[in-house]
Amino acid sequence: MAKTPTPAELLPGLSYKPPEKGWMDVKPDFRPGTYCNPAAPKWMEWINYPYPAARSIPEDNWELPKDWKEIVLQGMEDRLQRFRSLKVFFDICVRCGACADKCHFFLGTGDPKNMPVLRAELLRSVYRRYFKTIGRVLGEIAGARDLTEDVIKEWFFYLYQCTICRRCSLFCPYGIDMAEMTLLGRELLASVGLNIDWAMASVAQCYDKGSHIGAPPQAFKDMVDFLAEENERITGINTMPSINRKGAEVLFVMPSGDYFADPGTFTMMGYMLLFEHIGLDYTLSTYAAEGGNFGWFISHEMGKRLNAKIYAEAKRLGVKWILGGECGHMWRVCNQYMSTWWGPVDFLEKPVSPITGTKFENASVHKMVHISEFTADLIHHNKLNLDPQRNAHIKLTFHDSCNTARGMGILEEPRYIINNVLPEGNFVEMPPNTIREKAFCCGSSSGINANENMELRMQGGFPRANAVRFVHEKYGVNHLGCICALDRATLPTLLEYWVPQVEITGISELVGNALIFPDELERTTDLRDRDLVGFGELAEEAGEEEE
Repeated sequence: MAKTPTPAELLPGLSYKPPEKGWMDVKPDFRPGTYCNPAAPKWMEWINYPYPAARSIPEDNWELPKDWKEIVLQGMEDRLQRFRSLKVFFDICVRCGACADKCHFFLGTGDPKNMPVLRAELLRSVYRRYFKTIGRVLGEIAGARDLTEDVIKEWFFYLYQCTICRRCSLFCPYGIDMAEMTLLGRELLASVGLNIDWAMASVAQCYDKGSHIGAPPQAFKDMVDFLAEENERITGINTMPSINRKGAEVLFVMPSGDYFADPGTFTMMGYMLLFEHIGLDYTLSTYAAEGGNFGWFISHEMGKRLNAKIYAEAKRLGVKWILGGECGHMWRVCNQYMSTWWGPVDFLEKPVSPITGTKFENASVHKMVHISEFTADLIHHNKLNLDPQRNAHIKLTFHDSCNTARGMGILEEPRYIINNVLPEGNFVEMPPNTIREKAFCCGSSSGINANENMELRMQGGFPRANAVRFVHEKYGVNHLGCICALDRATLPTLLEYWVPQVEITGISELVGNALIFPDELERTTDLRDRDLVGFGELAEEAGEEEE
């Protein structure tokens, strides 16, 4: 694995100077640390994906099938017919450049092909050559080019430098969706055997064992039991949930990162404390133990395959509706695709909070409610007994996760929760052009949060980290909150590199910290076993300051 440059080494090499050659004449530089490894054959064989082979990026021969060109062009023709939007996006771009400086990968690398307008041109140029008369006649003069192995390699390099965050689409005057184009481009790569290992390994393990990390049902139950025991040790409250129980009112689905990896585990502990606090009639499922969906990062078809278990388990268990945890790509799929793939969902009811009576009209079609919506509604109706001082050691800023913010419009709910579980003055926003709909991505989503491309990840995440560093230095922020498990997986590495003084937290963890139970133990620590203000080391520090 390539050695990652230090921040002091990385920034001086950043340049936005245009290259001397035209973009068609510049080949990608497959330098160690800047690309993802191709998928190992065994993962592709597990899910019956085509053309598995032991490929090596530095090698000239990528083991493409003999008829690779026909496969790709037929695949493009098929998608042009199935997705009217793709043809529209190819045809209407006027190269205005409004998106050029909106991509975190362009800002972090300075590579012109990471400008969304030019990344789209990588695909559009082939579309013009084979599907437009002017391209067939005039060729490069009309922005068209032949489909060659070098073009395929260029697609692989740059389509996995897009995190499908849609920030560029927000600024496009025509609303061109680069994320959709990237996904369809990745589908074309997959059709000739080109996938990335990190994403494909997660997909194969999820398809085979039920979670991205490959944990069997027994391991899932063991981890849930452990986290419930941790809650009881810290708070004195028994939060042991039921698993696979038929007849519960609610099926709760969360990403595997929330029960198998810190800091997500503390978010899971927060969920369980919340549900115990309100007496929610819910169950977990060992079958639907993974809400996250790396399959969607590879193809629509694989996203659909991995998503199938959620409705299937809700129907088997006979629940009324589904509640979902903090996960961006889970929610992008569940909110925008799931009911189309499997609907109508007539075996579930329109979600109604059993605690407040609120009807979640926005979930009337897909019958699934986001935990932030659910929690904000509880707070609004004064159903939670909260002590914000239990989070007094946390000075927070909030990262709007791309899929829930731009993809779903969940902007106010997490902020409402934050302002009710933190002391006044402990929440600070980052600059307005870096949050809400305009939020910068973590820089490692859509399956590229591997280890071998760490230099690229640190470059792509730089705009997000730079905004965090600003509020850390100006306001003393020491935590970055988010409502996405993938962010909780990628941001710790990013901030350890750029802003090591700032930690990552889920919002439900903060709720768990603040909840007051009538019969709880005296709370002296938060869910991470860190001293609360007035106890332990923090009490000693306060005493020293007074002296």
